[in-house]
Amino acid sequence: MARVSTPMSGAELALRLFGAFRSLVDDLHDELARRGHPAVRPAHGFALQAIGARGATASELGARLGVSKQAAGKTVDGLVSLGYVERTADPGDARRKVVVLTPAGREVLALSAEIFERLRAERERELGAGRMRELEAGLRGLDGAAAPRVDAAAWLSG
Repeated sequence: MARVSTPMSGAELALRLFGAFRSLVDDLHDELARRGHPAVRPAHGFALQAIGARGATASELGARLGVSKQAAGKTVDGLVSLGYVERTADPGDARRKVVVLTPAGREVLALSAEIFERLRAERERELGAGRMRELEAGLRGLDGAAAPRVDAAAWLSG
């Protein structure tokens, strides 16, 4: 018998999209913990992505995350204490500090990318390749952004 699907309400759609996001991120963090990074939280991931390979000042990080310079500084303090980033002098202006990833920070990003690929493959096996491509195309169309955004942590903490 064919399964009949009724349309979701707009609120349910938003909650289901969030639930799928949450499921992926929770699975990622469970795996990161098993692989030696139990203290990493979702907000850390957003910050590490925003810092990126080139580094960022606290002001730049705040702008990328959509938070104040002070909130970005607090996030950096936490990441420094965990050993994932460090503050260094800006080679172009010694008065400025640039936050850069440490080897542990780069490892977390590399592991995250690897784990996300495995999680994506698991979801594709569940849905089938064709449905997965349709889902991905639909999400890109609904999102409307040229690239994924990393300012969700500030948005969610509201």
